[in-house]
Amino acid sequence: MSATVSSAKFGRNAVHGVPRQGQRIALSPWWARMLTLLLFAAAFVYFVVPVIWLFIASTKSAGDLYTTPSFSFARFRLFENLKEVFTYNDGIFLRWIGNSVLYSVVGSLLTVLVSAMCGYGLAVYRFRGRGVVLGAVTLSFLVPMAALTQPQYLLLVKMGLSNNVLAVLLPALVYPFGVMLSWITAQSSVPMEIIEAARVDGCGEIGIFFRIAVPMMRVGLTTVFLFAFTASWNNYMLPLMILNDPKMFPVTVGLVDWSNQAKSVAQLGTLSLVGAFVSLIPLVVIFMLTQRYWKSGLASGAVKM
Repeated sequence: MSATVSSAKFGRNAVHGVPRQGQRIALSPWWARMLTLLLFAAAFVYFVVPVIWLFIASTKSAGDLYTTPSFSFARFRLFENLKEVFTYNDGIFLRWIGNSVLYSVVGSLLTVLVSAMCGYGLAVYRFRGRGVVLGAVTLSFLVPMAALTQPQYLLLVKMGLSNNVLAVLLPALVYPFGVMLSWITAQSSVPMEIIEAARVDGCGEIGIFFRIAVPMMRVGLTTVFLFAFTASWNNYMLPLMILNDPKMFPVTVGLVDWSNQAKSVAQLGTLSLVGAFVSLIPLVVIFMLTQRYWKSGLASGAVKM
């Protein structure tokens, strides 16, 4: 018997795509498996190795950081470093973390609300110019966010929002990826029959959206929230330009400020690295707790697209 089964034989002898006992599925060629392993290895080096280095650097003193090899441990003082990070300058790092949580959580919830409304409206209602709106949302993916920072800054300053929390929250409301994913989710998850039945029963459009559509779209909206949360947590350029008070800085801007001061205060070199390692923890936790939702959301979007 051949080591592999052909697709024709597989179709005759298998039930619903499941091979019977004694049959073996054709394996990928060796070069495909090797290429896959190389890609995984490259991804591991690119994403995981810097985190490993960051953890090792966080366990060193200011002197050991510059005198020992990068990936070798010196005297382990991670807990001492953590204490210094949270107590330095009257605990301003903890305030930066709180600011990032405020900007990310509140901003992401508002982003999800606006994206869900826009996506639901584009999926359910038929109006003149709908195709133009969808085309504009799609084309906006081609515009890098860094190119919009300067116009956003000038607009916010003219609105009198310089050094204001709203200056960080308002730009987060415009999220083309969230609108597109919400549109796809609404098309695939909210049947028009249910909407029509709700209308017949006397439910208003707002009630249909919040009581029927939003629960059906929760998987896709969770994915929108996670991506918006990550983008807001890592946001740097706009808060750097619009915020002047260090007490209002998010953790990204605060850590860069510490890193710049490390030229004159050597202790801040280690503290900025420890703070960067601590700032990764909320992202890891939230992705682990909600991974089943964003995996399903991305898969449904990929199938629909």
